Amino acid sequence: MTDHLSMTFSALADPTRRALLSELMNGEANVSELAKPFLNEMSLPAIAKHLKVLEKAGLIKKTKTAQWRSCQINAAPLKEATNWIDQYREFWEESFDRLDEYIKTIQSKKKSKGLKNGRRKT
Repeated sequence: MTDHLSMTFSALADPTRRALLSELMNGEANVSELAKPFLNEMSLPAIAKHLKVLEKAGLIKKTKTAQWRSCQINAAPLKEATNWIDQYREFWEESFDRLDEYIKTIQSKKKSKGLKNGRRKT
């Protein structure tokens, strides 16, 4: 998978990776700090694999200072994904607006027919 957008969505598909990104929204953190909330559910090597997927997708940057490995979020791939999603959001919003107008037109026609039919009965 060499397409950056596909790699981003693939990385975001996993709830653990999304949770890790959420943690990084608070600022830079080392691997041990990021892993702490997940250690009851999975091992440190499993967390490391999730971080590797996020790094490969460009969603995080890892740095190494002595024995410390820090991670920080990289927003550029998220911006690209947001831009792609926004195109479809705009399309669907416009489609729903047109549908809403069509429904209002139909309802208005039914009301005016009902009034005409109602007047004939009296």
